[in-house]
Amino acid sequence: MNKLRYFFFIAALALGIMSCEKDNYDGPTAGLSGSFRDVKSGELIEQDIILGTTIEIIEHGYASRTPQPLIVKTDGTYANTMLFANTYTVTPVRGNFIPVDSQVVNINGQVTLDFAVTPYIRVKDVNIVKNGTKVTATFKLEQNVINNVKKIGLYAHSDARVGEPMRLVASEIQLNAVSDPAQVYTLEIDLAANSSILKPGNKYYFRVGALIDAGEAKPNYRPAVRLDI
Repeated sequence: MNKLRYFFFIAALALGIMSCEKDNYDGPTAGLSGSFRDVKSGELIEQDIILGTTIEIIEHGYASRTPQPLIVKTDGTYANTMLFANTYTVTPVRGNFIPVDSQVVNINGQVTLDFAVTPYIRVKDVNIVKNGTKVTATFKLEQNVINNVKKIGLYAHSDARVGEPMRLVASEIQLNAVSDPAQVYTLEIDLAANSSILKPGNKYYFRVGALIDAGEAKPNYRPAVRLDI
């Protein structure tokens, strides 16, 4: 009986040692980063951090074609520095710009891939100021597709990533029409009426956005402005 127990002990010990051996697979040593820029102005295309533009990456050489999602940052840049060196199909989806084609990219080391895109709407000449107990935003719109502009909005949050899906307070107008490039649009947030949310003496970020009426399109923005209220 003792010999049998000793045999099982040795077998278990050997299996434990084998399970602790380091595998022979190399870790991810490659990466992909870049930006989305306006093809006309070269400016970064501002995004939402929640439900914004996503990049789908599919690694070649495997039966599974399940894409890896890569979230685009609010400033229009993106990065994934932990990819395996290989060939990938890279596809931006559900963006706030006219769709672009997929690209096949050989990712070996740290690779940069920038996209020159046409935003659905250019939000221009933005001015956001505090006037007394109100924050007022004025701006113009330049749309690049024939679809209606669904809505425009002024959004407030304590986080600089403020936007349509991430706001404490919003002032929105449902346009549902083609915009007039010469018109100056005005939106206001009443600070006194929202003092329980936007507390006096604190700093908040305010950002203007406009949404085109097209499928899974996302709002177009200009950079957020921080104000003391």
